[in-house]
Amino acid sequence: MEQEEHVGLRLLKRGKQGLLNIVFSRLGLITLLFFINVGFMLLAYSWFSESMPQLTGVLTAFEILMIIYLFNCEFDSDVKLTWLMVIMILPLFGSLFLLYTRMDIGHRAIKRRMQHLLAQTNNSLEQKPEVIQHLKDANPESATLVHYVNRTGCYPAYENTEITYFPTGQEKLEALLVQLEQAKKYIFLEYFIVEEGEMWGKVLEILARKAQEGVEIRLLYDGSCEFITLPHDYPKRIRKLGIQCKMFAPLTPFVSTMYNYRDHRKILVIDGHTAFTGGINLADEYINVKEKHGHWKDTAIMLKGEAAKSFALMFLQMWNVDTKDEDFAPYLNGNIKDELLAVDKVAKGFVLPFGDYPLDNDKVGERIYMDVLNQATKYVHIMSPYLILDEEMEAALQFAAERGIDVKIILPGIPDKKGPYALAKMHYKALLTSGVKIYEYTPGFVHAKVFVSDDVKGIVGTINLDYRSFYHHFECAAYMYDVECISDIEQDFQDTLTKCKEVTFETIKQEKWWIKVQGSILKIVAPLI
Repeated sequence: MEQEEHVGLRLLKRGKQGLLNIVFSRLGLITLLFFINVGFMLLAYSWFSESMPQLTGVLTAFEILMIIYLFNCEFDSDVKLTWLMVIMILPLFGSLFLLYTRMDIGHRAIKRRMQHLLAQTNNSLEQKPEVIQHLKDANPESATLVHYVNRTGCYPAYENTEITYFPTGQEKLEALLVQLEQAKKYIFLEYFIVEEGEMWGKVLEILARKAQEGVEIRLLYDGSCEFITLPHDYPKRIRKLGIQCKMFAPLTPFVSTMYNYRDHRKILVIDGHTAFTGGINLADEYINVKEKHGHWKDTAIMLKGEAAKSFALMFLQMWNVDTKDEDFAPYLNGNIKDELLAVDKVAKGFVLPFGDYPLDNDKVGERIYMDVLNQATKYVHIMSPYLILDEEMEAALQFAAERGIDVKIILPGIPDKKGPYALAKMHYKALLTSGVKIYEYTPGFVHAKVFVSDDVKGIVGTINLDYRSFYHHFECAAYMYDVECISDIEQDFQDTLTKCKEVTFETIKQEKWWIKVQGSILKIVAPLI
């Protein structure tokens, strides 16, 4: 591979992680609590057989108290129902697991710190009044969406931002390498997955060289990588190249709720004037150099203009979660017109970059998706790797189709995870009944997170149609109105559609029995998946 030609850049030869890594995951805690529950019941029957009525009474009282506590938690109704089932079936196990997740061990400090950072940086970027007025004149509904999003952070809407859409990981990588070479001040990278290989090797070679030239480089990746792709000391190895590097929320045995509060974002910012986001991580399957689940279909966008500053702010907020406050101004101020060489014309339309945080009751990503569905007049076309819906999102999809809107969803034909794949199929019948059209990408796995509507609206980012993205992950995306690349997004959807098979009531009947059984069982605990 090309990156092996660069001395010192191949920092890792990864071996087997071993069973010890299980203790870093939620699986380890679930297994421990399950055996505690079984062991307790066995011991209770053998040691306290004469006192079983009293013991049963104590457990019943504890179970009732936990149910009362559950219904006073700020959960959606379907989440409460799931927890209720778990507690009713395994009272001790379910109650302890609920308490564990509610105590949020290992993440309370992150939550407090992020709330502080959001408050401190709420006025870091200016919302130009003339932009809001222009947006109101063009589309009042989009202007009110800006107001909603700014309840949870500093997210201005922008004009004159040039946006390029990439229908594949290969095309994003090609453009990314060109832009990295032009960096003069700083490069920020924030990714859910980083893995050694051709893609990361090409990027890292440029980063290391730019660091030697005096460009400030910061790399932030999610702590789950040490469980899957990278060793615990990888930041130390990267720092030897002159690159600042850290993990977000490193895993701690039996303390981390591994699947909660993960940094699922994909952000790269160059000098405050160029930014990338979308579904594409820094690993070889995203450019189809390595095949994992057939052909990997993914997308991304590049933004050139002031909107890139919003992604710089999102990065800096995440970077500073475990440090003292720093001055963000040097990275957010500056004359974009002087620095940005590529934009020589006025870019059409509006863009609203936004982040979503699992720290409050604002499901920003889901609400914006639902707003597109509710405002559509012709069509809403969607690509997503997962379909694990709460009642609100399922109802929004159904209602749009029942209004006569052409709602189409492209999902993977080859799954990366069998459980979520089976669970997604549990939504098919209800959606088809309402008129939603569902397609599966036969060549492989769709990882894109794309909404496009009515030839004027589009969303590209990191937000899946599942509980993880809506409730538990740090996410980001760009909402676009009337930008030129909307036509490119819709064309890519139509091109992808030609490689799909349509789901019908007949294909649902023909589905393998074990997938139906698995999906039916998992639907009971869908919010916990």
